Amino acid sequence: MDTVNLDREISRLVRYGLQKGLLAPEDEAYAVNRILALLGVPEYEKQEVDETLPYPVEPLERICDWAAEQGLLQPDTRDGLDQLDTEVMNCLMPRPSEVAAKFRALYEKDPKAATDYYYGLSRASNYIRVDRVEKDRMWTAPTPYGDLVITINLSKPEKDPKAIAAAKNAPQSGYPKCALCRENEGYKGSANQAARGNHRLIPLTLCGEPWFLQYSPYVYYNEHCIVLSAEHRPMKVSRSSFQHLLEFVSVLPHYFVGSNADLPIVGGSILSHDHFQGGNYEFPMAKAAVRE
Repeated sequence: MDTVNLDREISRLVRYGLQKGLLAPEDEAYAVNRILALLGVPEYEKQEVDETLPYPVEPLERICDWAAEQGLLQPDTRDGLDQLDTEVMNCLMPRPSEVAAKFRALYEKDPKAATDYYYGLSRASNYIRVDRVEKDRMWTAPTPYGDLVITINLSKPEKDPKAIAAAKNAPQSGYPKCALCRENEGYKGSANQAARGNHRLIPLTLCGEPWFLQYSPYVYYNEHCIVLSAEHRPMKVSRSSFQHLLEFVSVLPHYFVGSNADLPIVGGSILSHDHFQGGNYEFPMAKAAVRE
């Protein structure tokens, strides 16, 4: 492996952040100094960079390579890399209150403009790891009942054996209580919880209750969002669920929303936390003709 020019990679990353609007020019020196403090580096010399990156993976990977060379990755696993590159990206991120305020200001003019901003931020910040999501595969197959969409999720990486061992031996914590709790916003991550330093939530009010909007880090369809209760409570499909669902599509009429069953046989759903899933997408089921 060739030697990493850390000054250049930091310069590349900060330039990316400026291009994507993650930070303003006035924030540049501050962002650089936060990255240096995170990495324990005392000096920096800005490098001239002339490029436009689609996402920040290249400089992040090189910064992580440097950290691995210095023995700063503990443990040196995929989870350890994700924790470090997420903390580095957080040095370029606006505060949660700033994101929420901008969302509200855009929403007053156009709800779609608000979600466009928020989805763009979630992708640009590497919270949605676009380079991994692009590995997913999707086909449309015609059937007598209408088109069938077939997807293979390749974006969510399999657990590294070293990470599994680390999780087994790690002390169990009740904070955050689950992967959906609002306390994940800014959480460094652990052997049992994903890194969420670059995670930002949008506060909502549904049926007089505090809820939050976020996107799924591994989007299975366009603008795949999660709507979660501020309270950590089990999922329960009831009359109240339908009231919350209908109010959500009143708040964001260009989105659909739905609920998993509250049964353990569903598989991937987190049943310990009341939530819905939605997005800006039309499933074949919505296009299907009436048979009877």
